[in-house]
Amino acid sequence: MYQLVVILKGLNEVAMMALLGQAALYVISGSRREGNIVYSMLKTITAPIMKATRWLAPRFIVDQHIALLAFFFVLVLEVILIVLKVRLYYAAVAG
Repeated sequence: MYQLVVILKGLNEVAMMALLGQAALYVISGSRREGNIVYSMLKTITAPIMKATRWLAPRFIVDQHIALLAFFFVLVLEVILIVLKVRLYYAAVAG
């Protein structure tokens, strides 16, 4: 179980860094971001997260805010995985 949590945490961290990188390139590149190869790669990595967030989000949330909500979901999941990892570790050490 501990290994599964560590793997999920690692995947979550990759998703978080991809979202942060995409946001940074969004700001830096401006309107030319679609022609940027790195932005396209990050967009490919974050596409499943964006789709899942759009599916979970209520319809009144506009598409421009989905990336911010996706980052919030990933951040909350990271905190949950950290707590779970610490609990599993201490349970293994104590038991």
